[in-house]
Amino acid sequence: MLEVHNVEVVYDRAILVLKGISLAVREGQIVALLGPNGAGKSTMLKAVSGLLKSEEGEVTDGSIRFLGKRIERMEPEAIVRAGIFQVMEGRRVFEDLTVDENICMGAFTRDDRAAVKRDHELVFDYFPRLRERRRQLAGYLSGGEQQMLAIGRALMARARLMLLDEPSLGLAPLLVQDIFAIIRRINQQERTTILLVEQNANLALSIADYGYIMENGRVVLDGDAGKLAANEDVKHFYLGGGAGGPGDHRRSYRELKFYKRRKRWLS
Repeated sequence: MLEVHNVEVVYDRAILVLKGISLAVREGQIVALLGPNGAGKSTMLKAVSGLLKSEEGEVTDGSIRFLGKRIERMEPEAIVRAGIFQVMEGRRVFEDLTVDENICMGAFTRDDRAAVKRDHELVFDYFPRLRERRRQLAGYLSGGEQQMLAIGRALMARARLMLLDEPSLGLAPLLVQDIFAIIRRINQQERTTILLVEQNANLALSIADYGYIMENGRVVLDGDAGKLAANEDVKHFYLGGGAGGPGDHRRSYRELKFYKRRKRWLS
């Protein structure tokens, strides 16, 4: 469904952020894009959705194809119409609009009124809490409720491919579990393909079919989600397994350099 080939992204005509990245997303999959802060994960999503221009960024090399058609030069609204919708990091709801009005904004490219009405109710089936707050201004919702609203708004677009950027950010652990269960349900029941950027690697790999790990603007490792979760290096540096994991401050810089060099050799 999505093919990213050797893409480079530059900000402000000077800062190279993505350095020849390639990845693929098959129809019906959940694909996780993992890595540390600053690896370029969010930039990758914005390159696909066409939102780089709002931040003085551009694709300077490579190609992005969606259903066989090149989209790296298309405007964001055209990309939405083509079937891609991004849920931004930090929710980005319209705070001065009601929950109902926010949900309706997701369908701005559609003119099938009867289907839009059905999908509006579908959002409330997935997120009953939003039904209770449908007349409330979105700015007064909790962080978890705003995340529900952002995903519900994406559902209204009837996207073939949904891009999710850090859906667990700032949420309580129990609520994160609920959100991820709904993401999996949307993938299965609505047949929505999902490209997921997420810091919680354990949780992301638990629902994903395939995964990519990025560092410093490049993909350094990829594979089936189950195999990545079982990989000793991935467990050591991303899943918190064993001494020297993310929570172990005794890990040395020399060890980290060796780990990165080893991954380059393996690739």
